[in-house]
Amino acid sequence: MRITLDLEPNSEPSRSQTPKDEVEWVPLPKHPLFTATAGGGSAATGAGNLLAWDGASRLYFWDSNNNFLHRLSLRLGDPDPISVFAASPSKVLQADVSPTFDVQKISINRNGTAMLLSGSERLSVMYLYGRTSKKDVNLICRTITVGSQAYSTGSNDIRVLKALWHPYSDTHLGILSSDSVFRLFNLAVDPLQPEQEYYLQPVEPGRSRNASSVCPVDFSFGGDHLWDRFSVLILFSNGDIYVICPVVPFGSLFKCESLLEIYNDAHTFGLTSANSVAASNSKLAISWFEATFPELQNQETEGDNLSMLRAQAYALFDASLVLQGPLRRVGQGRNEDSVSRSAECEGRAISFLYNLVSKDSILVTAWSGGQLQIDALADEIQPVWSIGSPPRLRVDSHDQILGLAMICESIASSCPEKLDHNAWSGNPPPLLRLAVVDLALPKRAESSYNISLFIDTLMPERIYSLHDGGIDSIVLHFLPFTSQTNGKDDTMRTPSVHPVLNTCQSGCTSEPSLCGFVSLSDSFGYSWIVAVTLSQECVVLEMETWNLLLPVSIEMEKKLIQSEGESKERDIPTIISKELLSGPKEVLVPRASPSLRSVAADSIEGRSTLHQYFRLFHETYVEYAHKVHMELKHHAPQLKRIINGQYSRIGDAQQKLLKVEEKQSILQKRIDCAIQMHDSLEERLQQLRNLPCAHKKPLSTAERQFKSELDHFKEVELDALHSSVDALSARLRRHAQASKSSHQQQKISGKKICAGDDQLSMLKSSLEKLSLVNTENSKKVKVVESTLRNKERSSRESSLPIL
Repeated sequence: MRITLDLEPNSEPSRSQTPKDEVEWVPLPKHPLFTATAGGGSAATGAGNLLAWDGASRLYFWDSNNNFLHRLSLRLGDPDPISVFAASPSKVLQADVSPTFDVQKISINRNGTAMLLSGSERLSVMYLYGRTSKKDVNLICRTITVGSQAYSTGSNDIRVLKALWHPYSDTHLGILSSDSVFRLFNLAVDPLQPEQEYYLQPVEPGRSRNASSVCPVDFSFGGDHLWDRFSVLILFSNGDIYVICPVVPFGSLFKCESLLEIYNDAHTFGLTSANSVAASNSKLAISWFEATFPELQNQETEGDNLSMLRAQAYALFDASLVLQGPLRRVGQGRNEDSVSRSAECEGRAISFLYNLVSKDSILVTAWSGGQLQIDALADEIQPVWSIGSPPRLRVDSHDQILGLAMICESIASSCPEKLDHNAWSGNPPPLLRLAVVDLALPKRAESSYNISLFIDTLMPERIYSLHDGGIDSIVLHFLPFTSQTNGKDDTMRTPSVHPVLNTCQSGCTSEPSLCGFVSLSDSFGYSWIVAVTLSQECVVLEMETWNLLLPVSIEMEKKLIQSEGESKERDIPTIISKELLSGPKEVLVPRASPSLRSVAADSIEGRSTLHQYFRLFHETYVEYAHKVHMELKHHAPQLKRIINGQYSRIGDAQQKLLKVEEKQSILQKRIDCAIQMHDSLEERLQQLRNLPCAHKKPLSTAERQFKSELDHFKEVELDALHSSVDALSARLRRHAQASKSSHQQQKISGKKICAGDDQLSMLKSSLEKLSLVNTENSKKVKVVESTLRNKERSSRESSLPIL
């Protein structure tokens, strides 16, 4: 990765579409919007994300100081392949009705025409194509409020937990609130009244009511895979994940090819099943499918070539959707509680991410203790209805459905170990645990971390985690279904975690330091991340994408090949060849005959024999000496360079030794100080060991289990009870106001109609029960605290010496 903070533009400034203003292209970090002096203060006061990208060439940033939306035109990889340039000055978009709440997050819809401004209590949608202001060059954009009748108006009764644009609609918005209701709004029809409402009841009949199980924290829409595209996955504070399927926005568009795949799958594996439950579930799914997409049957019979199909408003009149879950791991029993399942993670679940990678549906859960829990769906999501629980419909004069509301309850289901016989049986899909990633964040005594999860726009195998300490990159190397489809027999590799940006100062993460994050990519395979600090400074990092997912075996083979080649090169001498080092060849002197001894040296035979001997010795020794002389003469400069290099290395070594000798005295002083500090700490430790509190007995197994239950109650249960009491109080006040207004209208008209006293009494009784439960829990906590104090006091008294 490279930091592109110091890039300089190489191209000439160009002109924008409006010829009045001249545009200058500057590196994005050096843009006047992202300078320390331009912000005039902090960009935001809390954690959030004030950056958004339309997926093409426009970056949006919300200025919390002025309540403006800045639009920047980007040039990715131009002129430098790794550079990101932005047009200066930026275009300012101003809402016609300025938001009266603190904007914590912005997100853009699919076609880039509307921007969602999210707060903890209110939501607004800003349409990005407006009119030019008469006073300045700002664009005045039409802004509407979403769900003002359903959510609180400042009393902090019902909070907005998460709001997302639907991936298959440009006008539908999904909102999860603290009253355990998921709502789907159609902004093109009515932004105040929801189109669909799903009241979540995750507690199974006959099981104990746990306050944490009715406290949702986050949700995500499914991806483009079979029934996942019609699914909503919801995370609760104890880590349980539930699924609602099918949920389809009215009038949304879907690919006909994908719908035919799901339709044929229901006929093939559902209707032909010998299991009556599977056949009934598939029959309901087929009837819903044919009513929601009526053109689908014409595609098969008449052979129409429609590429997209529009979803019609439809709901089964005598059945409501089942809240499928909680999703269990493969091999996990149904009776295992949430405390033991979340023992490997600390705190409570705070955020959730659905990621589709090829054939695998990945679920990532972030915990407040700084851990990420990564799971994969081991089976397909399928729709399940509960017969006998009719929904409430809102229709027009022509009996066309305008809206619906239903209660989604969780039903008891078996957890089969064999996944092959689980098709259309009504059981939620099991989870395959891939890894638990610990981000190694500094421990906090009282507060927890806020962790946000993002997907890389270019490489879906990479996930970014944004937290108070900075940004981390998690790359998934093992995907079960994708590896099986590609024919790879890969072993299960753990994800690799790399810190991308560290904002901790001296290891302290007291407050969030980033207010914006977005992932950019271009068509040439380059990827960047953009982060904005609270002081409105911008950081751009180029992320590595090539060769990031290569298996380790290839790299090891390359290293082995390189090491073998290097060893061979080292074995080859570079000064004298092996032939010269082995010496001259052995001279084979021919055997002399007995008659040769009597021959004189000056005779003809003697001269020829001597001449033959001289020729053999010359070829062997003289030529060998000549080769040695020439090779030594040839290698003399090389030997000289080697000797000079050795002398220079000796000089460097001597200089380093002198520096070490100079620092030796300083190191000796530091060692002496460390020894003294160690001795003083040893004395203090010995004194502390002599204190009476040091002789306390360790907690027993039952006491540790009771302490863990108290900690879990403190972290999760009390917050959930408070939120439930607040939500019921808000409903009670609204119901009282509605009953009061209806009573006044009845007095004016002269009609005496009995109001909903039964519902009011039920709400009052439930509120009283909750207050009693809260009072009893407080008393129990006080009793436990007093017992612990008495035990500590008795242990101290027993440890004191007897005078």
